[in-house]
Amino acid sequence: MQEYPIKRGLTKDLEPRIAAELRNCFGVEPEKNGHSYRIRFGALKRLEATCGAGGKTLRVNTESDTSASDDVIIDTNRRFRKFLDAATGFSTKERVKRAKSVEGE
Repeated sequence: MQEYPIKRGLTKDLEPRIAAELRNCFGVEPEKNGHSYRIRFGALKRLEATCGAGGKTLRVNTESDTSASDDVIIDTNRRFRKFLDAATGFSTKERVKRAKSVEGE
């Protein structure tokens, strides 16, 4: 499971935004399970996203389909990065920089 910080100001409506961004980025309707949302798409057998740490982080748990073609894997990864960008408010570059600063502490 990965945990991503949410940009300040975007934490208030995180749970409905998770569902909306899953719909927007993957084009499928997420299944609500308690406080988490689950989808199945492309090279992902399962993607489960939920709020964490008092609504200030996004927790994502994934299970990959290793039999998917390279084109499907590339498309799925692109959509997943787009989802993380929209849901967290941080770009991929910003998320990497923040993760490195946490590791260095």
